[in-house]
Amino acid sequence: MIKHFHKFAARFRFRKIRSRFLAVMIALSVPPIFIVGVLSYHISKETLIENHLQANENHLKTTSERADLLLRNVINMERIILSNKDLRQQLIESGSISDREQEALKLGTSSRLQQIMSDYATEQKYIDSVCLFDNYFRAVCYGRSDNAGRYESENKRIGIKESGWYKKAVQAQGKEIFFANNVLEDLDWNKTFSSVKLLRNPASKDFETIGLLIVNINKSMFSEMMNETKNNGYLILDASNNETNTVYASNSHYYDENSKNDLSEIFKQKEEDGYVVSSYENETTGWSFVYFIEEQELLKQPHQIRAVTNVIAALIAISAVILSVILSDTITRPLQRIKKMMVSWAKGSSEFKETFHDDEVGAIGETFKRMTAENKDLSERLIRSQLKERETELRVLQAQINPHFLYNTLDSIYWMAMIHNHEDIGKMAVSLSESFKISLNKGKELIPLHQELKHIEHYMTIQNIRFGNRFTYIQEVDPDLLDQEILKLLLQPLVENAIYHGLEPKVGEGTIRLTASRLESGYILFIVEDDGVGIKNIALTEKGYGLGNVRERLKIYYGSTSSLTIKSEVNKGTKIEIRFNPNEGRWMGDVESRNF
Repeated sequence: MIKHFHKFAARFRFRKIRSRFLAVMIALSVPPIFIVGVLSYHISKETLIENHLQANENHLKTTSERADLLLRNVINMERIILSNKDLRQQLIESGSISDREQEALKLGTSSRLQQIMSDYATEQKYIDSVCLFDNYFRAVCYGRSDNAGRYESENKRIGIKESGWYKKAVQAQGKEIFFANNVLEDLDWNKTFSSVKLLRNPASKDFETIGLLIVNINKSMFSEMMNETKNNGYLILDASNNETNTVYASNSHYYDENSKNDLSEIFKQKEEDGYVVSSYENETTGWSFVYFIEEQELLKQPHQIRAVTNVIAALIAISAVILSVILSDTITRPLQRIKKMMVSWAKGSSEFKETFHDDEVGAIGETFKRMTAENKDLSERLIRSQLKERETELRVLQAQINPHFLYNTLDSIYWMAMIHNHEDIGKMAVSLSESFKISLNKGKELIPLHQELKHIEHYMTIQNIRFGNRFTYIQEVDPDLLDQEILKLLLQPLVENAIYHGLEPKVGEGTIRLTASRLESGYILFIVEDDGVGIKNIALTEKGYGLGNVRERLKIYYGSTSSLTIKSEVNKGTKIEIRFNPNEGRWMGDVESRNF
């Protein structure tokens, strides 16, 4: 893949630096301008749409609040009708007389309804009609003559009871409900919508049903609230019954297009048709007030910005070509002098008389002159450093000789203890010998985790012999980590710190728990905790040699992402966490290979 890329790039590689400079100037100047133009267009577009949506939402909110005011007036009128004692009594009396005994409601009921509506005349601007039904669905109406409308037949009672709107009114238990259309009309879409209220007797204990009230409201109330133009439109949608019904549309085209569809599908379809859609939910009815406008009409200004940006980008491209020709000469000449100096330096020369201007290319030339002058001094320093490194290696090899004497001595102590039946002394000698071997690790700084854990076990053996088995050591390690190489002496100092500062001062027995796990992020987490006396001054403890040494080695080897944290409570215990990424470990390969 890389080979093919180099072949492709070689076709466009210019031999002269001036030509390359010209190409680079054009490549670096023209595309950014076009990118800035595109970004400016999109930012202005998004900002304009966002501001437009916010403004539309505020407008829809205001419209919805105005509609709420009118609809609450309707609700208040319905409650006034119910609160009239005479009218309520007439409904109760009528409900006790069957259809055979009476064909219609009493004349007094109609007169009382007429009187109430006359008193409420100031709020009747948008009220088309009001119909009052008793329990046998005998009706009197104000504003219409056909009473029950499409239900006015021999089966009127059955038809109304089986209708969906009536069942919903019964479920509402007297709460006012608004429907998208006139419930008494046959048309799916008309000029009025209904508010239905089941009338219940507030004076009875069981709030028995005494009738039904239907108020039909003219949809012209919505058109007078909304500012409509040829490029925008309004919809009021009722999505309460698992389908969307259009309450109001600015024209019938929008109704035919959106009726019976899911609300989200309506919005999606309008957006696909090139409209920006805003919506707001009405508090009283739960209906969605929707406003949409053509996106092209909204984005006239961003289109102008894009056109102007393209013109500016073309002018800048022409200017870049002219300036690059002029400026390239001021760069290529100093580069030619630097090239001449490098050829001379390759042949052994270290003194140059060329001078350069005080600019970036001149700084390169002057820097090269200083580099050649310092090259000899750096070579001599390197030779001295290599000699010192060799001396350090000899000292380390010499230090390896002494542990053999120590191993042999501890081995002799072990066998003498066994001969004299001093098993504890023998165990201590063996544990101490194994600890020294693991600590030295043949000069290597990395050690498998299972050896580090073995080192801790030997150390705990020695301490339990010293202190009469006072300490309990619990080890919970992920088996997959046992072969993971870690920095040696990373965990044993933490266990040692737990004994000397936590468990040794404690009266009675104590427990040390070591857990190890690999986190989802790839980090390894070690936790050493004890139930000792705790630490009163954590800051002072962190300055100690043991923990300070572990933290310093951890940072040097595993980098700044590693951490060592201490949490402690007095008389409760201490918890130390070590966290690091083994893949970020760095160590000098030549030191590792020496195998001290």
